[in-house]
Amino acid sequence: MKTQATVTQPETSASSGSPLMQVSGALLVIILFILLAAWVAKRAGFTPKKGNSRDLKISASISVGTRERVVIVDVQDARLVLGVTPTQITTLHTLPPAPEEAPSTSAPAGPEFQALLKNLLKRNGRS
Repeated sequence: MKTQATVTQPETSASSGSPLMQVSGALLVIILFILLAAWVAKRAGFTPKKGNSRDLKISASISVGTRERVVIVDVQDARLVLGVTPTQITTLHTLPPAPEEAPSTSAPAGPEFQALLKNLLKRNGRS
């Protein structure tokens, strides 16, 4: 009896590296894509503007030309009327600070609403 020895060759995988390298590569590509998208968003102006506008507030603005505006800006202790052009900002006038608006306190509508609701329910035949 003749026995034939079969030689088995190791299978070559289609991947060019270990699974750890594949995952690391994919993760690196995803991180680079996120960074690129953030850079594009920043360049295109999609990100919110940073700044502390607590002490500075634009209360009114009107266009007086194609690129010129008059702006009223509230600062800590004064209101400034500014002329704004593409090349400069000029103080036109200084106004006294705006009067503080007291929050309007309306009376609670408890009893009035309750009476109205009772009348509505009585009209519809419900008690």
